[in-house]
Amino acid sequence: MGYNNLMTERQAKLLGAIIEQYAEIAVPVGSVTLAKLFDVSSATVRAEMARLEELGFIAQPHTSAGRVPTDKGYRYYVNSLTNVNESGTEEPLQLADRSARAIDARVATHANRTDRAIRSAVDSLVELTHNLGLATIGDQLYMSGMGNLFSQPEFAANPRNVQQVARLLDNLEPWLHEAAPNEPLNVFIGAENPIGKSSQASLIISRFRSPYSDRSYIGVLGPTRQDYAKVMRLVRHTGSMLEEVL
Repeated sequence: MGYNNLMTERQAKLLGAIIEQYAEIAVPVGSVTLAKLFDVSSATVRAEMARLEELGFIAQPHTSAGRVPTDKGYRYYVNSLTNVNESGTEEPLQLADRSARAIDARVATHANRTDRAIRSAVDSLVELTHNLGLATIGDQLYMSGMGNLFSQPEFAANPRNVQQVARLLDNLEPWLHEAAPNEPLNVFIGAENPIGKSSQASLIISRFRSPYSDRSYIGVLGPTRQDYAKVMRLVRHTGSMLEEVL
């Protein structure tokens, strides 16, 4: 499962739990919470967390006893999600289905106007993921939900992160034209972003064919701390749905 054979299955599950807990509560995750979750002793969890920290998958912020995922930890987790998708063993999620249907219904009302269809798809992603939504419409970049992004704790309390994200957004359109990411779903986590590498932001975008271009893009930009399974599924779905509708 993934590229680092040094991680045991229990450590991988622990990493997943840390990422999911942190996404939900936005505070570093401690061993007591995880011990309850896994029904093992706090000492066992602390030993496993020490190993994950040694491997560079989690880190301890200065002001807390808990741990947070690193970019490397998120990358391992996202790769494991991608592997699950590709092997076709992903569990059906009614909530995700409902979200997907909401996007479909909203976009269908604008099927005869490409620009409106794409805008409504972006607006739907903003509402469902609480991230900033973006898409290329012809030669322009449409963005929505800036308030969502900058009200997240990572950015609300850290002006430097906001500056880094602003730089990323300023340079995103020329970068998309130049780099033209080729996968149907592309995930750039933290330092993997082309610009604003220390912004603590993740860019999740889908490439799709539209009347404007074979390389149109739609996706979201949010904190690295987020529900990747849900967001990746919705962005992938939106890209392929727009390609069908348009």
